Amino acid sequence: MDPKRIIFIHGSESSGQTYKAGILRAVFPEMLSPDFTDDLAERLAQLRAITGETEGWTLVGSSLGGLTAAIFAIQSPNQVRKLVLLAPALALAEFAPYHTARIETPTVIIHGTRDEVVPLALIRPIAERVFSNARYLIVDDDHRLHKTAETLDWKNILA
Repeated sequence: MDPKRIIFIHGSESSGQTYKAGILRAVFPEMLSPDFTDDLAERLAQLRAITGETEGWTLVGSSLGGLTAAIFAIQSPNQVRKLVLLAPALALAEFAPYHTARIETPTVIIHGTRDEVVPLALIRPIAERVFSNARYLIVDDDHRLHKTAETLDWKNILA
């Protein structure tokens, strides 16, 4: 894994300087953590501008950032080495056209049992259809995953 090819994609009401990005940056100082706009199409365009045609990216997406990362992996599978999705917003209507897609990329989905913003019960059936190579870390936390984020073994998760 090349730390220069790790991108943190924040959620809709956040920035590249979010709490989780800070925790990841402490482990991977060269990681990219840009500010994305809220519009999904613009986020995808921004992500494509960053990645270019380069392969080997590890995408860490939180909430809407997880949705962005998943769509990018469907559209550009050869560029993505690994996905780490933190409470991904896969139940949004924008992901409905991709419900029949198959993502072969190794994926880790981290989701809280107390998430009321993006409930696990809505996300898991979608994820189980779409991600063929996923493992789940179900934690006792809410949507923000702040309690969990600082206790995770990020080096192992992103390896």
